[in-house]
Amino acid sequence: MWIRLVLLALCVAEAALAKDTRPNIIVLMADDLGYGDLGCFGSPAVQTPNLDRMAAEGLKATRYYTGSAVCSPTRASMLTGRYPLRFDVTQHFNDVDRWLPVEAVTVAELLRDAGYATAHVGKWHLGGLHVDESGQRLKDQPGPREQGFEFYQTQIEQQPIRGKMGSEKTLFRQGGTVLLRNDQRVPESDPYFTKHFTDANGDFALEMIERLSKDERPFFLNVWWLVPHKPYEPAPGPHWEATAAPDISEDQHRFRSMVRHMDARIGDLMRRLEQLGIADNTLVIFTSDNGAAFEGYIGELKGGKTDLHEGGIRVPLLAWWPGHIKAGQTSEAFLHSNDWLPTFCEAAGVEVPAAAQVDGRSVLAHLLGGEAPTWEQRGDVHWQLNLYKSIQRHYPKPKPYATEVTRRDQWKLLTLDGEPVELFDVYADPYETRNLLAEHAELAASMREGLQQWLAEPRLRGGE
Repeated sequence: MWIRLVLLALCVAEAALAKDTRPNIIVLMADDLGYGDLGCFGSPAVQTPNLDRMAAEGLKATRYYTGSAVCSPTRASMLTGRYPLRFDVTQHFNDVDRWLPVEAVTVAELLRDAGYATAHVGKWHLGGLHVDESGQRLKDQPGPREQGFEFYQTQIEQQPIRGKMGSEKTLFRQGGTVLLRNDQRVPESDPYFTKHFTDANGDFALEMIERLSKDERPFFLNVWWLVPHKPYEPAPGPHWEATAAPDISEDQHRFRSMVRHMDARIGDLMRRLEQLGIADNTLVIFTSDNGAAFEGYIGELKGGKTDLHEGGIRVPLLAWWPGHIKAGQTSEAFLHSNDWLPTFCEAAGVEVPAAAQVDGRSVLAHLLGGEAPTWEQRGDVHWQLNLYKSIQRHYPKPKPYATEVTRRDQWKLLTLDGEPVELFDVYADPYETRNLLAEHAELAASMREGLQQWLAEPRLRGGE
């Protein structure tokens, strides 16, 4: 009898050791959410109790920057830890034959190869989501699976499908009719076919958490919301009714309901982690791909989506990891979307290979209460974006126009085709009201020199 008990105890111990205890990692990214669109960032319009809870129980970063002022470049930055220009991604893809090169090293690939389960849910916009007449994804372009994700569910990104649904303002309410899951179009018999796209994202994310939590492997889950990107559509109840207010436009009402809807689904996700008993072993971050479009709120920041002033590239960031990230922290350190690949790899105990050539720095120690990378460690930080002359806001694009930015600590140099047009001290002047280019010509020349070297470096392009 005692021999059987000993053997049973050994089996239990072996099973416990087999379970990989490295942290799960979840990335939540909104689309076109502005710097001030959350309650915890001062929103005067939208209540976001679940994201506010994430801030109260974790870290809120007030100087976090995206890799671009539009979506596709920032998404490339998030996955690779590299500047989008390294892949010649200089604007959004607009459902054309462009894609993130398959040669790019992504965080999903590194974590998968190190034993993580990997899944992507929601908007992709990095190419490879076109289908043939049978509904199967075309394999001549890399999609989520070729970039390291074992499972995915997203919308087909193909014209005229997306353009027609956008113009008809049905992209969210009928989003389930154009879902693509693991390279196959979702059929009419699928339970997700009739779901609102935000609910399809939320439900599939919960389904993946349930499934992956039973795996012996830790998981990396990428949840990229389409909210609150236009077309502005009314969210289902109770979010539509809860966001009604006098003297607001129909589009503003729709925008508020969309953000509230996303916040509620994020609350479901947080509660599911707690119910499964894995919240304290799961690092969750929330951010946006770029600054606010038409209906979003950026306070007094300048610019907005498609513009390289602060309103276009400075966005909210929240980090939540119960028992690891101290509650109620506010960080004023400079953080960047390039930082996530090295940060997640450090959390997972994965060495970043030299072939990845990352431009970011791990900020794991900072999330856990330590110091952030210094400017001496980072060096100058750069942005590039093809010129969009029409800003996606209710006012004209600020002039002079700019196509590049270089940051060096508090100094922000904006250039047009490499030539300086504005210089700001964004610590003293966060709203970019006083151009100091004439007073600091030598500093601008030094920063321009580094920018020119960066612009001349080799690029790896995917697609036509």
